[in-house]
Amino acid sequence: MHAGPPTPFRFGAFEVDPDAGELRRNGVIVRLPPQPFRLLLLLASRAGHVVSRDDIKKQLWGEDTFVDFDQGVNFSVRQIREALGDTAEDSRYVQTLPRRGYKFLMPVEPIATAATAGTPARTASRRGMTDVNLHKALWANIAEMRMAEERRRRLLIGLLAVTAAVVVLAAFLAWKTLL
Repeated sequence: MHAGPPTPFRFGAFEVDPDAGELRRNGVIVRLPPQPFRLLLLLASRAGHVVSRDDIKKQLWGEDTFVDFDQGVNFSVRQIREALGDTAEDSRYVQTLPRRGYKFLMPVEPIATAATAGTPARTASRRGMTDVNLHKALWANIAEMRMAEERRRRLLIGLLAVTAAVVVLAAFLAWKTLL
C-alpha cells in the first residue's frame, strides 16, 4: 500500500501540505475538496508511474465501500485539473491513460519546514486528525453522490410515467376516433 508523501512537497508552482490538507500556488491556497486532495496525494506519491483505477479504488474507497466509483474518480480528476489549471487535452500534471489509470507527470520534491521538524508523536497526532477529517469529508462526498443518483433515478421514473401517460392518452384518443 502506497501512502501519500508524508511531508509537505512541491511540484512546479504548487506546494502541498498533506497534514493541513492544503494545496498552494505561489503561496496562495487553492481550494481542492478532500477526496480530490487524497487522489492528488496518491498520484503525487507515485509521480511518473501509472496508478491504476483499481489502485485508486482500493486506496481511496476501500473494498467495503459501494459507490459509483467511475463517477467519483472522474469528478476527482476534473477537480484536480481545475485546481492546477490543467486539461485532459494538454496535460501538464495529470495524464489520463485510457482503461489503465492516471500518471502524475511533474517531479515531486519534499519541502523541509519547521512543521515537519516536529516530534514524531505530534506529527502523527496531526496526521490522525487530518485522516479523521478526510474520512468525514469522504462520507459527505459519498452521501452527496448517492443523493445525486437518487435525484437522477426519480427524474427517470417521472419521465417514464409521463411517457406512459402520453402513450395511454394517445391510444385512448385513437380508440375514441375509431368508434
